[in-house]
Amino acid sequence: MPAYLLADVAPHDMDAYRASGYLEAVVRIASDYGGRYLARGGEMQCLEGDWQPRRMVIIEFPSMERLRAWYDSEAYAPWREVRQGLADSRLVAVDGLEAPPA
Repeated sequence: MPAYLLADVAPHDMDAYRASGYLEAVVRIASDYGGRYLARGGEMQCLEGDWQPRRMVIIEFPSMERLRAWYDSEAYAPWREVRQGLADSRLVAVDGLEAPPA
């Protein structure tokens, strides 16, 4: 069953965030675990409630196990620290559906 990482990431300085190499490195590392980016920044519209994410990232993984293997990996660990130093982040992992609802 797929699993999704939903991240609300607000870089303190987008130029420094880009210059760090994080954006390129994490795509490669996530793909090693079957991760596929579905959204990365872009326009957002709040349709209900008062949640105002600043920059949304959605990554699909083949399973929660693969998502956690990526997040906990030695390859991602130094880049997680880069993100945490350069941005305010909120990350949530959620299981997807085995099959679409009927």
